[in-house]
Amino acid sequence: MPVISGDDERQIDRAARALAGGELVALPTETVYGLGARADDDAAVARIFRAKGRPSDHPLIVHVADQKSALAFAASWPDSAQRLSQAFWPGPVTLILPRRAGVAEAAAGGHTTIGLRCPSHPAAHALLVRAAALGVAGVAAPSANRFGRVSPTRAEHVVGEFGPDMLVLDGGASQLGIESCIVDCTRDVPVLLRPGVIDRGALELALGQPLRDRDEDAPRAPGTLDAHYAPRARVRVFSAAGLRDALACTDPARVGVAVYSPTEPPAGVEVDWQPMPTDAGRAAHELFAVLRAFDDRGAREIWVEQPPDSPQWEGVRDRLHRAAAS
Repeated sequence: MPVISGDDERQIDRAARALAGGELVALPTETVYGLGARADDDAAVARIFRAKGRPSDHPLIVHVADQKSALAFAASWPDSAQRLSQAFWPGPVTLILPRRAGVAEAAAGGHTTIGLRCPSHPAAHALLVRAAALGVAGVAAPSANRFGRVSPTRAEHVVGEFGPDMLVLDGGASQLGIESCIVDCTRDVPVLLRPGVIDRGALELALGQPLRDRDEDAPRAPGTLDAHYAPRARVRVFSAAGLRDALACTDPARVGVAVYSPTEPPAGVEVDWQPMPTDAGRAAHELFAVLRAFDDRGAREIWVEQPPDSPQWEGVRDRLHRAAAS
């Protein structure tokens, strides 16, 4: 199947009909590209797990057109969910909620909770609205890559992962570049399970209370394994001083090192050096594309300078440290 345009209503209708028929469709969102199947069809959802090589007990995020559609999957809608959805939907915030019994069991990985998100990408939203008109209340859509690998932010990344037979709705480069933040709304106090581009201060302002950090009682959620988001090359994260010291005692060309850093390379060091933006949003936007580009150029190791220890960079730090743990 070809890559089709997310700007063409006829192609969006084609993708919606494919979803309604139980097929897989890769779709753009403002965060990363997702590999979608109708969430109410366990057989269709099973195709996602097989295609990605993902364990079937690792839950997926269900994408919905609006809160009304979300209520088809959620057994309750607490005040924290109402506050966050009102502030950030459509947008890059996933809510973990109690799952309605008998609904989307495969998409939830068999768990009693479910992750719900309403994306803001215009092609994704149009697809969800059209699919809903065909009886598809929500679309389960993890990132459109092999399990544990770098998330795709362009249609060509999806083709590179799954080949030309996958139906891909092309919505251009992802605006944000890293996955949504995930907030557990199943307990009395909301818990941040995965950071994203919306920092915790903004989330707490909308909630009217502080967020707890993830703990041992947290429900299973996507993208929270210790090792995740990894390129083929080994990722190592250094302090600025540690990076300089490592370069001083290593022959980067022999080791196959590529470097992603906001600083300039030391004099006389020949290395594949990519400047890291000093703005957290821009760094998030290009992070996965940079890791993929280093892989494509044959890097064996990717050395990254640790981003600033500030709330705005929490999502980027999270992805880098999970990639380095692989």
